[in-house]
Order: sequence, then C-alpha cells, then structure tokens
Amino acid sequence: MGTLRLAKMMCTVFALCAASAISSPAQTLTVLANFGVNTGAYPEGPLAQGVDGSLYGATTFGGSTSLSIGSIFEVTPSGQLTTLYNFCSKKHCNDGSEPNSGLLLAADGNFYGLAFSSGLHGNGTMFRLTPAGKLTTIYNFCSQTNCADGGYPERSLAQGTNGFYGVTGGWGAYGFGTVFMINQTGTLTTLHSFCPSRDGTNCPDGRNPLTGLIQASNGNFYGTTNEGGVNGSLGGTIFAITPAGQLTTLYSFCSKANCADGATPNGLIQAANGNFYGTTYAGGTTGCNANGCGTIFEMTPAGKLTTLYTFCRQSGCLDGWGPSTISQGTDGNFYGTSVGGTFGQGTIFKITPSGEFTSLYSFCTSETNCPEGRLPETGVSQATDGSFYGTTVADGAYGYGTVFSLSMGLGPFVKTAPTAARVAAKVIILGYNLTGTTSVNFNGTAATFTVVSDTEITATVPTGATTGTVQVVTPAGTLNSNVGFRVTK
Repeated sequence: MGTLRLAKMMCTVFALCAASAISSPAQTLTVLANFGVNTGAYPEGPLAQGVDGSLYGATTFGGSTSLSIGSIFEVTPSGQLTTLYNFCSKKHCNDGSEPNSGLLLAADGNFYGLAFSSGLHGNGTMFRLTPAGKLTTIYNFCSQTNCADGGYPERSLAQGTNGFYGVTGGWGAYGFGTVFMINQTGTLTTLHSFCPSRDGTNCPDGRNPLTGLIQASNGNFYGTTNEGGVNGSLGGTIFAITPAGQLTTLYSFCSKANCADGATPNGLIQAANGNFYGTTYAGGTTGCNANGCGTIFEMTPAGKLTTLYTFCRQSGCLDGWGPSTISQGTDGNFYGTSVGGTFGQGTIFKITPSGEFTSLYSFCTSETNCPEGRLPETGVSQATDGSFYGTTVADGAYGYGTVFSLSMGLGPFVKTAPTAARVAAKVIILGYNLTGTTSVNFNGTAATFTVVSDTEITATVPTGATTGTVQVVTPAGTLNSNVGFRVTK
C-alpha cells in the first residue's frame, strides 16, 4: 500500500540492542534475523517456504549494489540470513528493482516474483530465481505500445495450470492497471484492463489493483482494487476473473455511509469453509483518522460481505489500525498484523471465523529500543512446522527490519506446490522430518512418490484422485495438508 510505504520511509531508526525471544503464556515471539543496509532493508511481502525448509523473501531497498534498491534473501530455521540476489546488478537496472511482492514456489522448485520498477522499459519485471540465487528475467512490463500490457506489477503471483497470474498497478489499455497471465516462456496475455471509462472517476470494475491474486477452489482468480467501484464508490472492489478473462465485480467498498464497510482492501484468502476473508486498510465504524481505521471482513462466493471487526475499537487503538493481509492457521483462526498497538509500532492479532478478536503481541516492548523490530507491514504466514513467520520494516539490531517467528503451539503439517494440478502432474510436498515416509495419498487415493530430502517429497497426482486433503504418513505420524488440493481437468 502506498500509505504503508510512506510510513516506512518516514520511520525513525532507534538505538540497537541484541535479538531475543519474548514470551507470554499464550505465545512466543523469536527474532530470527536482522537486516542491515548491505543485506537488504525494509522486507516486504509474505515469506515463502522453500524445498530445503528455509524461508525466502524480498527487501524493497538495500542490498550490496550501489543503488541499494532491493534484494532476495533466505533465512534458515536457525536464523542464518543469506542474500541470494541484489537487484540492479545489471546495467541500467535491466534486472528490475524494488521487489515488493512475496515469492511463489512453483512446481519446478524455483521461485517466481515481481520487481515493481526498472527493467528494460523502467516499469517492472517478472523473474524466476533458483534456490541457489540465479535470476532470470521472464518478462519486462511496458513492452507493448503505450504500455498496454501494464506497468508496476504488484504483490504476489498465483500459479494456474497454464501460467502465472498477477496484476499491475498502472498502465494497461486505460491507464489504471491490468490483470495478466504470463506463461513459462514469457508470453504475456492481458486478461483485463481496468476502468474503460478512462476518466478515473467512473470505474465500476475498480482501478489500480495493488494486492495480487489468489486462485479459488472453483478455478477462478480473485483479487481487489485499491480504488473505484460501482455507484461512484471510490473505496475499492473485490473481483473474480476467469482464466479466460471474464471479470465480475463482486463487491464495492464504501457502499455504506462513511465507508462503514471499509475502504482500500488488501489481499484475499479463501478459507476452509469456502468463503473469502480479508482486511481493509481504512474505513470502518471507528475514527482513528480521517479515513477510518480498517476492518476484517468475510465474503461469500456470491459477494455478500459481512464486517467481522473494525480496528481501533479499544481505547488508544491498543488493538491496532491499518491491518495487513491475513492468513488462516491450521487451527481455523485467522492471523495478521497491523499498525498501532500498545506501543504504537505494530501488532500481531488473531480473529476467529465468528469475529472474536485477540491482540497477541505489540511490537517495541521496550518503547525506546525495538530489538524485535517494528512496523510489521505484510502479515504472517504459517510454515509447516506450525509456527507463523513474518517481517518488520524498521529497527532490530541494525535498524532495517527483522524476520521473526511466532509460536502458537500448533502442530506440524504439509503443504503442496502448487495447490492445484491435473492427474499425472508432478507436485512438491513441503514439510519437516519427512525421511522414512511410507505413503502419500490425495484425498484417500494412493500416489507414487519420492522422498527427496527431510523437507521435500515429490509426488504424482494419481489417477482417480479427487479434490481434498493430501496425507503423508511418516514414522512420527500422519501429516495433513493445510489446504485442500484441487484436482483440475
């Protein structure tokens, strides 16, 4: 979000102190790594688990090149931080810069991501990165006349059966962003260009998508726009788009008086119950600032939206405001981060599907020094050890942010890459302590598999498999996938 980027750039760097583990009866927060300007600064986007069990992510600034505008890093479970790639390593920054999205682990074992700016035409790139750090530019945005293919790609990619799907925040046929698909060979197809009215004020389909896409269980992709909407609403939208490019606006924010339903939505997730959940950065029924404090919402596939929580409900905004994208844990609850909190430097929260909200942690517990970091902009994601992992964009031991883990006492599980594929397709299964696995099944149908390492299994989607849970039987017990695997045609 542009507001969060501005807040990050204005933040003050405080004094330094050692990383530590901070405990409470309910949870434990541990600082795994600290960023310095030469190792990357201001990490953005959710962390991705790799086939080796490490966590991978991107920083918007910093790195060892002279311009210091972004890097990709790896953090091991023990906290060893390694910079894998520094952007602007090529002449004229043709490799891109400011990678503000999370990385996607694809079925080939490589990571795919987006650089917000630079590249051959100065409007961003899509890239592939091997776990060893070799980067290949797949596409340079604004390659078409008048940038009809879009520019300034935003946030994370989603892998479909025929390519990678994402959004650009700008350009396109009308100047307000696009939805695109790029295949493995680098051919781009524009599926939708936002705001065909061209004036920026009458955009029933929304404008300027900034948060990426997810693929739902029905095979369609879902996303949000930062602004626009039906009936002159400027609060942003939720949309669905088919792989062929048919877009439907499901909900327009600021449809209620004073934007009580929220404004400026972040990214979506589809929960185990089939409904979509998300947050808005602004709006709601409380007034911590002129634009509201943000909300958490639930939306049915048909587009019926229910506001579950409005931030700054507690005195002094101890519950936070301006939330980031949320994720669903294996306990069925949702976890996220926000600005504000007890010390004003950010929070981690939990909310049940029914709307019961709990503040779990407030950053900068020492008030003057923040060894655990502050301003956790991009939420938390759950790794297969059961813990949640995230980043802060400021402070820590060297002043430029941290990687942290939060244990809620949840058990291990497995996850697949991708989460949908055809029969006979190869799928990666991620986990820990997988050595000695005796069976893998897709919703009860046995699959052939190979244990590659203690943290990776490759499996073939078996004939007769149906959509459902993937189960892996190890010497220590049975591990289930955190989301259902969808068998496509």
